[in-house]
Amino acid sequence: MPGTLLTPKRLAIAAVCVASLVVCCGLAYWQWERFSQAGGTFQNLGYVFQWPLFGLFPVFVVWRMRKLADRRGAEDASPEPVAAAPEPVATVEHVRTPAHDDEDDELAAYNRYLRELHARDQR
Repeated sequence: MPGTLLTPKRLAIAAVCVASLVVCCGLAYWQWERFSQAGGTFQNLGYVFQWPLFGLFPVFVVWRMRKLADRRGAEDASPEPVAAAPEPVATVEHVRTPAHDDEDDELAAYNRYLRELHARDQR
């Protein structure tokens, strides 16, 4: 990891994460108090569980960004993979079937296309 462990940027990010958690836990406590009152609803109880998750979200975002940066750094440090030989390409012969009297040309072309796909899958 380049640089020192404590930089102003990292301290600011940590302060924002801690402040977010403190504020959201305070809001969860406020919702708990509202739930405990006579007019409290289960919606207030839901918010009691939801607010701490909102407070932990910035910590998750920082963790995820660091994980992605580490992965990107590992990919940049790894050597380029050796190019494999190209695989042979199978060609499909066009199936020509005459259109029946009751079929129109567009439907017959579509059916030929489906037959070609089926023939390609069989190979």
